[in-house]
Amino acid sequence: MKKNLIQIAVAATLGLTVLSASADDMYRGAWYALPGISYMDTDSDLNAGNGGGAFIKFGKEISPSWDIQGGLGYNTSNENDIPGASGRYKQTTLGLDALYMLSRDKFRPFLLAGAGVARNKLAYTIPAPNNGLSDSKTGWMANVGLGAQYLVSDTFGLQADVRQQWSRAKGGLDNNLDGTNISHSETISNTLLSLGGIFRFGAPAPMPEVAVAAEPAPAAYVAPEPVAEVAPTPAPIPVAEPCKPKFETVTISAEKLFGFDTSKLQEGSKPILDEVVAQLKAHPEFKLVMVNGHTDRIGTEAYNQKLSERRANEVKNYIVSQGIDASRLQAVGKGESEPVAVCKGVKGKKLIECLAPNRRVVISDQEQHKVESQTGCN
Repeated sequence: MKKNLIQIAVAATLGLTVLSASADDMYRGAWYALPGISYMDTDSDLNAGNGGGAFIKFGKEISPSWDIQGGLGYNTSNENDIPGASGRYKQTTLGLDALYMLSRDKFRPFLLAGAGVARNKLAYTIPAPNNGLSDSKTGWMANVGLGAQYLVSDTFGLQADVRQQWSRAKGGLDNNLDGTNISHSETISNTLLSLGGIFRFGAPAPMPEVAVAAEPAPAAYVAPEPVAEVAPTPAPIPVAEPCKPKFETVTISAEKLFGFDTSKLQEGSKPILDEVVAQLKAHPEFKLVMVNGHTDRIGTEAYNQKLSERRANEVKNYIVSQGIDASRLQAVGKGESEPVAVCKGVKGKKLIECLAPNRRVVISDQEQHKVESQTGCN
């Protein structure tokens, strides 16, 4: 059984390495609780069968590449290798693991290594003439392994991992017991497969961004009445054509429009976009309106570009669904190329907050910019 688990772990490592090559980062600096259950394949020296248990850990995203997790674990199994014997093997652990994250996308494969303290207890009853085995050992514990997280939402996810664990156990561990109950210590190696739920409670709350108010449309310019001259008959002074109505540019925070790391519109965002729909219905002369999606620089450039394109198209599709001709709208993803906040030297949670103005959707009239540049209207 242990050999099979190790083979699965090796195959999974190769698969996770491939996935990491195209992984997209989304570091949030969150704290989380991780309760779960475990399956244990015990060392043959323990003369015990496979067992299971539970654990509770707490974790922290400390950087874009690293998590730490620490907590308590408990596993137990029945004696099953000594004829006529009964009893249980029990293990309690207190440890700290470092996780190297191969991705910060929703699916997050990782490698892990950790250390701590383990208490291994054997309590076996053996028929005469052998003596019972009842002894315990508290000492060091170390483990390595691999696993993956999957975030269902910004506050909940799942984690699974397989690890090889080494610790010290005390007792008559020889397979051929001689009845003397000689007590000694050996290093044992158990394989553990764990599954838990991630409850994130430290991710920074989305930073609301106030939409940039557009300047009011300028009043039409009226030229003064021409003054007649006695001679010669003057040509009439032309009256300047008033500027056309101006589309009010709208800038909307991405947090107001979309859910965590998604391009799906939230219900609360639709009233904001309905104002844009109203402008377009009231002014059919607005022939081409640009919908530009922008992201911050957290994550890969390729991921941010695709995310901005999906979000811009989602906004466009909603406006079209409200009765606006699709030919009047053009969706463009700007990615991280046009930041309004740079935030040099800022890291961690403060960086996410500082870059909030960059995560936005800007809706503006493309033709309007051409007219302003040619006529001086503003």
